[in-house]
Amino acid sequence: MSSSSSFRARLESLPLRYSAPAGGYAPMPSPDDAPGIGDRGEETGPRIKVGPDGYGVVVTTGGAGAPSGPSVAAPSAGSPTVPPTTEPVAEPVAEPATASASTPENPAAPIYGVVQAPAPAGYGLVQPRPKSPESASPQSPDVLDSPIFGAVSSAASGASASSPVEPAAPRSAASPAPDDVEAPDATAASAPSEPSEPSEPPAHGESQAPTAIAWESVASAASHASAIPLSQQTAQEEAEDEEAPAGAAELIRLPEEPEPEADDQVLPDGVPEDGVYADVDVAIVMESTYPYLKGGVSAVVHDIITGNPDLTFGIIHITWDSRSPLKDLYGMPDNIAWVKVLYLSMEEHQEDFLRARPRDLRMNRRQRRELSRRILGALLALAQDGQTEPLWDLISEGLSASRRYPVWAILGTREFMEAYHDMMPDLGMSMTDIFWCLRDFFSLAYAVLAEPVPRAQVYHAHTTGYAMLLGVNAAREHGTKVLLTEHNLYVRDTVNTLLERRLDLNVRLTDYRTFDVTGRERMWMAWWLEMGRLCYPYAYASTYLYPRAITEANELGGDSGRAIVIPNGIVTSEFDASYAARLAAIEEIKKEGADKHLWKLVYIARVVPIKGLLDMIDSVRLMVDRGLNIHLDVCGPTEHMPSYFEQCLTRIVEQGLESVITVRGTVKVRELLPEFDLFVLPSYNEGLPVVSLETMGAGIPTVSTDVGAVRSVVEDMIVTDDGQTWDPCGIIIEPGDPTVMADKVQEVISDVDLYERLSLNARGRVEAAYDLVKVNASYNKIYRQGGAGEQAGARADQGGA
Repeated sequence: MSSSSSFRARLESLPLRYSAPAGGYAPMPSPDDAPGIGDRGEETGPRIKVGPDGYGVVVTTGGAGAPSGPSVAAPSAGSPTVPPTTEPVAEPVAEPATASASTPENPAAPIYGVVQAPAPAGYGLVQPRPKSPESASPQSPDVLDSPIFGAVSSAASGASASSPVEPAAPRSAASPAPDDVEAPDATAASAPSEPSEPSEPPAHGESQAPTAIAWESVASAASHASAIPLSQQTAQEEAEDEEAPAGAAELIRLPEEPEPEADDQVLPDGVPEDGVYADVDVAIVMESTYPYLKGGVSAVVHDIITGNPDLTFGIIHITWDSRSPLKDLYGMPDNIAWVKVLYLSMEEHQEDFLRARPRDLRMNRRQRRELSRRILGALLALAQDGQTEPLWDLISEGLSASRRYPVWAILGTREFMEAYHDMMPDLGMSMTDIFWCLRDFFSLAYAVLAEPVPRAQVYHAHTTGYAMLLGVNAAREHGTKVLLTEHNLYVRDTVNTLLERRLDLNVRLTDYRTFDVTGRERMWMAWWLEMGRLCYPYAYASTYLYPRAITEANELGGDSGRAIVIPNGIVTSEFDASYAARLAAIEEIKKEGADKHLWKLVYIARVVPIKGLLDMIDSVRLMVDRGLNIHLDVCGPTEHMPSYFEQCLTRIVEQGLESVITVRGTVKVRELLPEFDLFVLPSYNEGLPVVSLETMGAGIPTVSTDVGAVRSVVEDMIVTDDGQTWDPCGIIIEPGDPTVMADKVQEVISDVDLYERLSLNARGRVEAAYDLVKVNASYNKIYRQGGAGEQAGARADQGGA
């Protein structure tokens, strides 16, 4: 943007009438929006990007080709380097202590799926890699306290400047280290190793032995996580079939210091103060959103609950950490019994996950090797044959609340990393980077699955991601059922966000095998896609907003045989006054003439790239050049992505449209509907936008892009039960074409008779197919098919409440 004072003055003089959020239509703020559409300038620091339509926040760090995080560490000054070995060593080899447990920050390749703060719809929440651990306060030089292995003996205490003592392990967000031993109680110390000469590369065409695992590289990552080098975690060799250890009595343990009393924290709204969670008919499982964030999905859930007062509900709210919004913004109705909040951040569940160690498995080496191969075999069975039970059996044994052992501790063993090296495809990644990805996956699975969940007859998940994963596990634990609702195709949108593609592009279940992506991207693609395949089969029913979504979900592992279309809905009577005003306005237009009337267009959405406002501004310029008498009002939050908002303001000024476009910001749209003649939706991604239904309820025609359910809402023929049919109420176009948008708007506003037909159809269509009372009745029916309401009926038969 030009920095000239005159240009800035023009920007500041724009007819911007912005009001603070006051129950307006658009969702609450999120830091940024999905990439791939609009401005994507170079950035050197961390970038926060909102996933599809508020689907969660994805953070990338550094440039695309930079080396990645903790796996790339510069040696400390004066510290000797250890050359990589060519094969795993059988005997423990001591390594020199380094000056610091932490490694310097390095530019990192994109780390996809890292959540910093949940967006309104809250989808796609995932876990970051840890930052370099900071040194903790000094302890006794003879004992180090590891969050993975307990307390172990350190290197020789007589350290000098050339052989400094390893600092104590910090209590940080660490992960298990690969472990090749059983009881780390031996003292390890050695002189600096001399670097070996690099081996000559084999001649062209010569066969090479299989690549050995560079254990020092994996040790670097693991030591970065646990702050203790493998050289200080070694011990005596154990026999293959030695009896599994009974416990960790051999470990030296520091006396525990009393923890300071925590300040009394205010519980999130709706969480029971006594910690008692009553059984409910339906537990709504949300990734962020309701009831602590405003947005389209939250509004739909609130309507479902208030529209089914005969059922009791609980809310399982999955969010990032305890700093997330936890204030009820909706005024939860009385039939919500409780809210249960689960956090994904490892900072919120350090005690179990971060302190788990291989010894807690109570397994010897042979058993650990068998478990490792069983885990990897279950993953391959899912990916290759679609078999879900082997993996779910492991989840029940080692991850769920009823687990018998902490399966995530296996990641800290050499047996697991060797099995991974032998069994899994080569992704062109170092074992260090693989370790970090696997550590993220284990920690996320733990966060979602390990905590006990209150009992419900039906767990109603609103995404196929973590919400559905939790819902399936809870239903298996309690012997009840799980229902899935897809507002958008979560897996498709998350993968497209990961790859910075347009969100309307299709994704198939096997694409992670064939796409030209990095190894890290391939692992994250597999994580999301196979999570969907793991969960889809367990829903007794799946609801979608429009028929085409069922076909698209089939390509991701969905089951069309259990799919039902239940659209969003509105209370049409709430728009009677606006509709009456529209009919009167049509009569005035007829008298005035289409060419004399000032046609007021309205854009109602967040000002973010995915909603296509820049395209709409270009369309307005084209229409003005054609001599059309129009004005565009922009309604919706402008603060979600300030850089994009500024870009839009710049475009308005550059196009000379200051008098033609008014930016209103967040307003109460329903009160303004009588002012507008035509609703324009230039979006690149939608589910079933409630704003489309609301403008239709007011009799306002539309020109909209073909995204999500928009075509079925606006254009597809509707046939009612009594045989009445309703034709289109607008025109559908492909996204990303400002010229076509201008053409179709001109077509509608140049023909008053066409405009009147579209207006009448708009009201008729929403009354026939999108009435909220009918929508809520559909949900009540499907809830009862899953067993909801049975407990209340049994209590009534017994004379209870």
